[in-house]
Amino acid sequence: MRIIIVSNRLPIAVTETEGKLDLKPSVGGLVSGLNAYLDSLELSSFAGADHLWIGWPGGTIRERNKKELEARALAEFKAQPVFISEKTMDKFYHGFSNKTIWSLFHYFPAYTSYDEDFWTEYVHVNELFCQAVLQAYRPGDVIWIHDYHLMLLPALLRRDLPDASIGFFLHIPFPSFEIFRLLPARWRAEILEGLLGADLIGFHTHDYTQYFLRCVLRILGHEQNVGQVMAGGRIIRADTFPMGIDFTRYQHAADDLEIQEERDRLRSILGDSRVILSVDRLDFTKGILNRLQGYETFLRDNPHWHGRVVLIMVVVPSRTGVERYQIMKRQIDELVGKINGKYSSLNWTPVIYQYKSLSFKPLTALYGVADVALVTPLRDGMNLVAKEYVAARPDRTGVLILSELAGVAKELGEAVIINPNHIEEITEALRTALEMPVPEQIRRNTIMQTRLKRYNVVRWADDFLIRLRELKDEQRVFNARFLSRHLRDRIVSDFRDSRRSLLLLDYDGTLSKFAEDPLLVPPSADVIDMLRRLREGGTDVVIISGRDRQTLQVWFGMLDLGLVAEHGVWIRPVGNEWNLVIRVTADWKPLVIPLMEMYCDQLPGSFIEEKEYGVSWHYRKADPEPAAQRAKELIDDLVNLTANAQIQVLQGAKVVEVKSAGVSKGTAAAWFLARGEYDFILAAGDDWTDEDLFSAVPASAYTLKVGATQSHARFHLRGVPDVIALLRDLADQSPAQVAPSQVLGKLA
Repeated sequence: MRIIIVSNRLPIAVTETEGKLDLKPSVGGLVSGLNAYLDSLELSSFAGADHLWIGWPGGTIRERNKKELEARALAEFKAQPVFISEKTMDKFYHGFSNKTIWSLFHYFPAYTSYDEDFWTEYVHVNELFCQAVLQAYRPGDVIWIHDYHLMLLPALLRRDLPDASIGFFLHIPFPSFEIFRLLPARWRAEILEGLLGADLIGFHTHDYTQYFLRCVLRILGHEQNVGQVMAGGRIIRADTFPMGIDFTRYQHAADDLEIQEERDRLRSILGDSRVILSVDRLDFTKGILNRLQGYETFLRDNPHWHGRVVLIMVVVPSRTGVERYQIMKRQIDELVGKINGKYSSLNWTPVIYQYKSLSFKPLTALYGVADVALVTPLRDGMNLVAKEYVAARPDRTGVLILSELAGVAKELGEAVIINPNHIEEITEALRTALEMPVPEQIRRNTIMQTRLKRYNVVRWADDFLIRLRELKDEQRVFNARFLSRHLRDRIVSDFRDSRRSLLLLDYDGTLSKFAEDPLLVPPSADVIDMLRRLREGGTDVVIISGRDRQTLQVWFGMLDLGLVAEHGVWIRPVGNEWNLVIRVTADWKPLVIPLMEMYCDQLPGSFIEEKEYGVSWHYRKADPEPAAQRAKELIDDLVNLTANAQIQVLQGAKVVEVKSAGVSKGTAAAWFLARGEYDFILAAGDDWTDEDLFSAVPASAYTLKVGATQSHARFHLRGVPDVIALLRDLADQSPAQVAPSQVLGKLA
């Protein structure tokens, strides 16, 4: 087995100096975390697995150096570069990935760009990554795609690798539906469809998972059950996996001599001052200006802390060429200057400000001297700095102030949790943290450290990949229920060799896909031609539907078919008129229709379809979330209202139906079966009203359920196209049968 990790950037930094390549390991939360896992594979559930990392090398590489980079990256780092031009990368990375997705997913719609050129390049780069993965892929590989840059990639890969094991993990927030829907309709649908190409989709928090599933429901119409979605005939799962850190590395950092020396040096410079630490990348989502304003207010309101506290602010450069980030950098510089100018003295500087990136050792030394860590992003997918600070305190002292809008707040509830938009809360949190007794600090950090140690980055990655493996096993069991090529050939062979054949076919969801308006789905010319050829070949065909008889007559009246309307109330044998099979009445309709009308008023988009002996309340065009709830309420009300009436209440695909009791698709099928002897019977349907049909036919019949829900049917088909393909194969056989049966035309 091999794990193929796919991310926007490779885990190496590549530079060209005087035509020569220099390759060094890069830093970052994702790279550090995954490298820690890959280094420990022998101790994980995937011992013996190899890996390959595919990504962009971080810059434009000259043509003459590409072969060398490919060879060295593979040999030295098990990495494979994806080469992208500078112009394309600018529109893909700085454009769509950051000006569109990053801004919107972090709840900054005012900063979001909707440039069509950016989208075009985003699609193009995802296709380039797809080509790179396809070239590297070997059967049995597990593909693990990371982050918002590559949200289209899972579906692109699924197109060429239908059975591959594909996982996706989003490391930033997934927004609520009201934010996500701000994307143009085509973009948002393609992004969701792209993600659904994966088998397992991971998020840092339960909220993000639920937001994703809600968007899938409201935009694509796919319902979920405990995180499981059925789409494209596949089981797909969305789940929560809060990313951990290499806890042991941070916990034991204090034993490193270089780190001890750096910590001692810092302590000698800072003296007895209490230290507040802020470490973040330059970004408008991090709330750095709010932090400074909160600290400024703290100094204003607590003069007794002057000279006794210092804020060490480390801002890591990011997107230095983007104007908005340049403006933010100037604002931070000015506010730091203002605070220091107003409050500093000869012996004290309130803010020590560094605009640079820190490697592991100096950073952990800062964690070691900081009495308080101030982590207050305005929105963050996870935020590993908070976890690193807690883990790097082996004596379990120190106080973490944490934004409630960071994903990590769901795990570290023992921190001092604040709203980062409220300056006064930051101010009060600083006072609370600086005055917190040491025993209380130890109590809180002990709980958090225990949690972080138990669920570290190795556990996070292992859990994801184990869940992915289990899901593939579940899919294999699930797929075994579907009609295989071998079984399909056997059905065609049995049909060809039969003397007399009967096909019992549902319509909506079986011969035709559902539409918002049920009147807009007449049979296609291909379906009409296929049914005609089946009849001309001697096969008896019966359409058994819940639709009214007038509609079926218009659609199929010209064909030599048996027709069943309203789930079995009306039957039209071949060459005869419509007949009521049993005595039914519609005197209950005045009770039911006003109730359904009330629900139509309460749910815009729903409507009533009245039949002679039945009434249907359709809600396919309505908002899916309230519609599902209203449907349950309507069913309860109908059952209570009609408790003493001889009627049935049925729930189908986006429809609630009421019909007379005692009739069903099963009774209609039995009527036809009693009037002929068949050595080949096939019944196909898609919802639970067809279960009566499946139960009515002999055990030897081929019963086919469209979809993957529980059923009495022997086999399953993935969708309408599979039904049509099978029936077309049958029609192509034109079996030599006895003269077309006239039995369907004879009433008992």
